[in-house]
Amino acid sequence: MTREDSVVTPERFSQGFSYPDYIDQIKVNKARFEGFYDGFTMSEEDTAFFKEIVSRPNGPAKLMVIGEDWCGDVIRGLPILARIAEAAGIPISIFPRDTHLDIMNEFLKNGEFMSIPVAVFYTSDHKYICHWIERPEIAAREQQQIEKAIREENPGIDDREFGQQRRARTAAKAEDWIAATVVELKELLERSIS
Repeated sequence: MTREDSVVTPERFSQGFSYPDYIDQIKVNKARFEGFYDGFTMSEEDTAFFKEIVSRPNGPAKLMVIGEDWCGDVIRGLPILARIAEAAGIPISIFPRDTHLDIMNEFLKNGEFMSIPVAVFYTSDHKYICHWIERPEIAAREQQQIEKAIREENPGIDDREFGQQRRARTAAKAEDWIAATVVELKELLERSIS
């Protein structure tokens, strides 16, 4: 996938939020973001991987993320993406989805869904390398199972109660899903960089 006509030029990339600036301006879930960020430590092996892949001639030199502070996948995933950027020693530039729809439209899941977070890696001369969307595969499968179980247990459940139960049950999976995110990003970068 080439992105020569991308709206994300080097100048536009520089206009995104750093992770600390993003956290300072969010309206909701700040404590949850901070909890995931503070609670995650990159392993020595993973740190070594990201540092090595960045050192390659066409390795990632920048990370752009699209997200929103109300999204559970962003709350869990963005702090991990920030930790990866820190471990790799590359800048991260964060764009709120709902005010940057032109960027979001370049990275629709399956060409139609505005799923977030989106993590996009670029080379030092701003060539697109690859991108990752929303959540790891295991999380997608397990979330579907959780949602189905909640509906089967309580067919008349209202949206508010459904959301509360889903959040409680998915929270128990967060650590595994975070580990799977790191694995998927490593595999994606390894495949994408020759």
